[in-house]
Amino acid sequence: MTHRNARPENQDVEKLRLAAEPGDAEAQYNLGNVYYLGEGTPQDYAEAAKWYRLAAVQGNAAAQNNLGVMYDEGEGVPQDDREAVKWYRKAAEQGNASAQYNLGVMYDLGEGVPKDCVKAYAWLNLSAAKGKENAARGKDLLRSRMTAEQVAEGRELAAELFDRIESSQSQ
Repeated sequence: MTHRNARPENQDVEKLRLAAEPGDAEAQYNLGNVYYLGEGTPQDYAEAAKWYRLAAVQGNAAAQNNLGVMYDEGEGVPQDDREAVKWYRKAAEQGNASAQYNLGVMYDLGEGVPKDCVKAYAWLNLSAAKGKENAARGKDLLRSRMTAEQVAEGRELAAELFDRIESSQSQ
């Protein structure tokens, strides 16, 4: 799965904590990255998950994706495909390309959701359109296992999802 970390450059852990504790979602996300990567502090997946969750519930799409990865991989939280899908979907519906890729993979594998090549294709298509090379490769591999009807359905669904995401972002 794709974990999207913006490397916090020389972030002072205490300064981040001072901003994160009162509820700054961006600081919470960055503090999650610090703990996930172990930069300036010992690596601690449970602590990373805690800070990602705080940012995720405030709508931070990158934190939602990263929390999904942690549930997907069982890092700092119990492994739970359904919970991973829940967080991937929240981020994917905000246009997060990594989460769109991850959600597409979950549909392709039938992990946390029923296996559905049309939905997998649609989400991979959206991610690939944003330049995610792994999504483009995954979409091409998936297409080779699909009927022409399924591909057309996947493209139609991708267009609907794109319109819904664009519409929600312009509000």
